[in-house]
Amino acid sequence: MQLSDIDYELPESLIAQKPVEPRDSARLFVDVGSHGIRHLHVSDFDSLLEPGDVLVVNDTRVLPARIHLQRRTGGAAEILLLEQRTEDHREWEAMVKPARKLKEGEILEYFGKRVVRIGSRTEAGDTFNIEILDEDPMGLLQRIGTMPLPPYIRGSLVDQERYQTVYSRRAASAAAPTAGLHFTPELMARIEAKGVQVLKVELIVGLDTFKPISADDPLDHVIHSEYYNVSQEVLDACASASRVIAVGTTATRAIESAATRGELSGRTNLFITPGYKWKHVDLMLTNFHLPRTSLLLMIESFVGVKWRDLYETAIAEKYRFLSFGDAMLIERSGE
Repeated sequence: MQLSDIDYELPESLIAQKPVEPRDSARLFVDVGSHGIRHLHVSDFDSLLEPGDVLVVNDTRVLPARIHLQRRTGGAAEILLLEQRTEDHREWEAMVKPARKLKEGEILEYFGKRVVRIGSRTEAGDTFNIEILDEDPMGLLQRIGTMPLPPYIRGSLVDQERYQTVYSRRAASAAAPTAGLHFTPELMARIEAKGVQVLKVELIVGLDTFKPISADDPLDHVIHSEYYNVSQEVLDACASASRVIAVGTTATRAIESAATRGELSGRTNLFITPGYKWKHVDLMLTNFHLPRTSLLLMIESFVGVKWRDLYETAIAEKYRFLSFGDAMLIERSGE
């Protein structure tokens, strides 16, 4: 493959800067079955489901993982927590700024209080091991941490819960599973009333999921591993379901990782690219993704090269893209 195979021109005006209200008023681009492309709203999503379907969501919750600190020299520093390394929440993998200037062992402060010790670089090379020095690390994050919105979102959120799904549970991720942001409690209730089983998995979302690919051949890209957890009950339900509908690429990756790796939990570096043999997911509800990312490789693996035609139509119809944008429901192409 070539990098141009997963590239497209994204008009900046279509990058959503704010979420719509209510959540399920977002538009829904549908390409399922023989109906052709339909332009609906997420509030119509339950009408597309049938008894016997299984809907799988990623119930991870986003940490207020961005911390603005000061160096003892007086300069500004920023820590973005990616994943905890110890159960006491003290040791983390993190992105740090300014990465070239910060030295191993350096202490970062918050208004004179020691908060973070910089450790060694990780094997990935672009992240660091860090230690939180506060006796209550999670309390510290709630006090001084901010929501780690993607860099293409220029503003801030008045309501921090708007970057959380309504079914989120354990705060652990550095980014939201954004396809799930469209759901309301009322929509979830209508889905279950139709006889659709809603199942929850966990995949700790790291920023590498959204990181642009720089390798000339996208298949040479090295994807970072992420923690996932899928119960045996969920996997069994997927195996016996009429259709498995995954909400987002992260729920998709969790289910397919459990089935492909033969392990219900652990770390996955499953890189889903064209030619991947899909195990369970039949339909995917997903937002529109950045060009040159591993997420587009997953979409091409799922629907084939027609993803480009779908994206061209969405752009022509002025759908809103990325984390706070609209959604699409697509069906896996035949193998």
